[in-house]
This record gives sequence, C-alpha cells and structure tokens, in this order.
Amino acid sequence: MAKFEPGKSGNPAGRPAGARAKLGEAFVAELLADFLKYGRDAIERVRAEKPDQYLKVIASLLPKDINLSTAPSDEDLTDDELRQRIRELDASISKWMH
Repeated sequence: MAKFEPGKSGNPAGRPAGARAKLGEAFVAELLADFLKYGRDAIERVRAEKPDQYLKVIASLLPKDINLSTAPSDEDLTDDELRQRIRELDASISKWMH
C-alpha cells in the first residue's frame, strides 16, 4: 500500500480549507433560525402528542451523574457555610448547563 509523503494528500484537489467549518456554521445558523421561529410550537406539540419523546429529550439534557445530597442539617450551617454551599451548588449546576 502506497504511503503519501508528509504534507502531501492523495487528493490534491480535495475539499478547500475551512469548507467543513463553513458548512457546519451555515447548518447551525439555519437550525437556530428555524428553532427561533418554530421551536416553542414544536416543543409544545411533542409534549402533547409524544410525551415519552419529550421526557427522553429532557433526560438527555441532564447530566448522567448528579449529586443532589445536602448536608445532614442545613439549618445548623453558619451564614458563611451556607454561602459556600450555595457557591458549590451554583458551580455544579453551571458545569452541566454548558
């Protein structure tokens, strides 16, 4: 089997540089435009007509492993401890929202 020289392609007239990125950007832009126009209606229709699919989408957006445990007694926490706990929870939520 022939091996190409470093920096040489088997298809010198191949896809232009950046073409895949441009295609992806165009697709995402069109998808966003469609979602902005029809997204709310589509979500409502799926929720009403296919609740199993609606729940599947929601579940797919949640993190696979989420820790919802709390301290044994949050009432016993000092104000500083409570603020720290809120910061930790906020950071945890931010991770799976992005």
